[in-house]
Amino acid sequence: MTRIAFLGVGLMGAPMASNLLAAGFEVTVWNRTPAKAQPLVAQGAQLADTPAAAVAQADVAVAMLSDGPAVDDLLEGQGVANGLPEGALFIDCSSIPPATARQHAERLAAHKVGYLDAPVSGGPSGAESASLAIMVGGSEVDYARGEPILATMGTPTRVGSVGAGQTAKLANQVIVGLTIGAVAEGLLLAEQGGADPAKVKQALTGGFADSKILQIHGQRMLERTFIPGGAVSVHLKDMATILDAARDARLTLPLSQTVHDLFRDLAERGGDGYDHSALLLELEQRNAPARLGDKPDRLPANDG
Repeated sequence: MTRIAFLGVGLMGAPMASNLLAAGFEVTVWNRTPAKAQPLVAQGAQLADTPAAAVAQADVAVAMLSDGPAVDDLLEGQGVANGLPEGALFIDCSSIPPATARQHAERLAAHKVGYLDAPVSGGPSGAESASLAIMVGGSEVDYARGEPILATMGTPTRVGSVGAGQTAKLANQVIVGLTIGAVAEGLLLAEQGGADPAKVKQALTGGFADSKILQIHGQRMLERTFIPGGAVSVHLKDMATILDAARDARLTLPLSQTVHDLFRDLAERGGDGYDHSALLLELEQRNAPARLGDKPDRLPANDG
């Protein structure tokens, strides 16, 4: 039986690890806040005190952390690179810069450990339903080893060598961020133009403007429910990485720059912990007193 260490069982990691347990894998979990791992222990996972202890007997380690520095610390500061057995496979589902992924792969190769960068898209609901889109970078050999594990959490696709998975995730975040902005602008225009925005959303369903963003985030905007999901702070981090990657590739991405600036300004006004559909709030701020609907806002600070 493949022994899996799952490192980071927060909003996304917990349901991903749960799906591995449901598939019959032997799973050891670690989390900075151990209490968050207790529901997985109740499902049959083993709880490790440290990341190094979690990976000591692992065939495969899966990480789901916040950013590149957190993975850096996991590998070096907390001993995972040294602690993984020779021949093991490290799968990083975190969203980090492509160059950082390549550095991590080189570091682990020195320990004779394989590597896949495998960031995901689909949010907590996709993690729970095992329907995540998983964009994978790495060798064909390592992908063949990791694919059956990733397939229990969603639909993996190898998009190229190490770092390509992270590049694909950046493309994903460009499209998601711009589409959130487009949905917010479209619904706000409908409201101010005298149309029923809920009926406009319904009318667009099935047409070229339809998307998961319209259906899921558009509904959040109509209900003014901005409890995350995907946090503004995370999407802002991704947009900054996108602009860095664009500069490295000698590209100018004006739409991405605009969305980055909207998320930045929203975060600076205290919205960094809101769901990224709260981009609507920044557009309303810039168009005051325009507002979508008359429902009160549900925000993390006032929820419940």
